[in-house]
Amino acid sequence: MTVDWSWIGDHTDDLTTLTISHLQAALGAVFLGVLISLPLAVIAHRIRPLRGFLLGLSNVLFTIPSIAIFVLLLPVSGLTRTTTVIGLTVYTLVVLLRNTVEGLDSVPVRVKEASKAMGTRPLRTLLTVEFPLALPVIMAGVRIATVMSVSLVSVATYIGDGGLGQLFTDGFQRNFPTPVIVGVVLTLLLAVVADALLVGLQYVLTPWRRRRA
Repeated sequence: MTVDWSWIGDHTDDLTTLTISHLQAALGAVFLGVLISLPLAVIAHRIRPLRGFLLGLSNVLFTIPSIAIFVLLLPVSGLTRTTTVIGLTVYTLVVLLRNTVEGLDSVPVRVKEASKAMGTRPLRTLLTVEFPLALPVIMAGVRIATVMSVSLVSVATYIGDGGLGQLFTDGFQRNFPTPVIVGVVLTLLLAVVADALLVGLQYVLTPWRRRRA
């Protein structure tokens, strides 16, 4: 299997556009997933009877085949980027919700009690004590969700919005391996770079871990 390097040079602009589109869809889904999972995780952490229901619901949604989710969304949002982002967001929730709950559970009780004894309000304790201490576990979930979203965007090719996945379709239909190889390589690079940037972001957001090290 050989690569036609001249094809790559002739399609640089198209590859750039598809890469940006791919990244926008993946990051949009992760961002929306974080916005949804954070309040749900707080509810699951604080209200134990709802914990099993919320985590179980996210697990059930995760078992739905990705193509099926896009098909179910078509009557609602049509052949649009919205369908892609909503579908991908559903898959991020199972990782983000569980990791956020586990992160909040990992905060020592004595730390929360000390904050309460100092007269800190519950919301402020959550924002300034619990979330920062839970951040490493939460960020681990964000990293997994991001890599997963980058890999799943290609499935949206089925509805005409698959980013780099369009290269796979083009290559298979024409029996031309170069677009397929380029699509795989660029998808892998996006996942690696996104994960590395998130590691750097976690490093910046957790200075106390650096001092302890």
